[in-house]
Amino acid sequence: MEDYNKIIESLGVRFIKAKNLVLQQPFSVRNYYDVGNNLILLHKGTIFFGEEEQMVEEGELLFIPGGRSTKVTYGSSEGRTISNDDLITNREKFFKNNNDLDLIGDAEESHSYVSFEAKVFDSVNFFASLDLPAFLISGNNKLANLVIKVVEESMQDLPGKERLINIYTENIVVEIVRHILRNKMFVEQLATNSTYFKDPRLIDLFNYIKENLGGDLSNKVLSNVANVSEDYVGQYFKMLTGINPQDYIEYQRMERAVFLLRTTKKSIREIGKDVGYKDTAYFCRRFKMMFGIPAGKMRRRESAMNI
Repeated sequence: MEDYNKIIESLGVRFIKAKNLVLQQPFSVRNYYDVGNNLILLHKGTIFFGEEEQMVEEGELLFIPGGRSTKVTYGSSEGRTISNDDLITNREKFFKNNNDLDLIGDAEESHSYVSFEAKVFDSVNFFASLDLPAFLISGNNKLANLVIKVVEESMQDLPGKERLINIYTENIVVEIVRHILRNKMFVEQLATNSTYFKDPRLIDLFNYIKENLGGDLSNKVLSNVANVSEDYVGQYFKMLTGINPQDYIEYQRMERAVFLLRTTKKSIREIGKDVGYKDTAYFCRRFKMMFGIPAGKMRRRESAMNI
């Protein structure tokens, strides 16, 4: 338990957004994907997820870890099937954004969600590092109430709004981890993480990568940071994390790119260079391969809909 306390204490949590949405028509997203972690509370209607189409019942929560692609169906399974790209481009056809506090939990075919980051040592996406699939959370009224509180605060312009949202979002992360531990879920992944997050050389690598995403992050450079041989550094990193360092670096670079797309007016070319890609065309190809949509379309989604 002490190891898990240390992990929780090391988590840096950042709120991204929260919404209450009303379904406009039933549909399935065959490859739903987001960089942020998403916790969905179903108020009314039906949601199915995964290839086996597990059902989310009213009052239950669906947690989709950031960086994990999964199939999600909203409403009847008889609706059309679309890609994540289609959803981002035509979101207003499928969801209506509800801004009426009185309708939260009462509107037909509606759900609330909170999107957030949770990083260990402000470097590693905790839930992504566990390689968790999307999973159902049942019978957790405290977590459901926290989602509603975040959504309500985000819909109002009240003093202390940002502080409360941050507090509630941190509580959400702690409650998700407690739920995992209480139900003995993903035991092997948690045991692995609690071990490698204590390795100082690995922490040095995480921090160096984070601070130098636009620079040279070859295995030769990483071997000097970790003080191991160039031939061994890849094996060492993968042994502790389950992923080779260059795949991890690309994920971090693309995550930073999404952040810059959301928060700056830099050009796609500038963003690509900022995250270590000298060739803009190659950056765009890798971005679309990872997220399923072009970088420019990701920016338009954030600015136009903010849903």
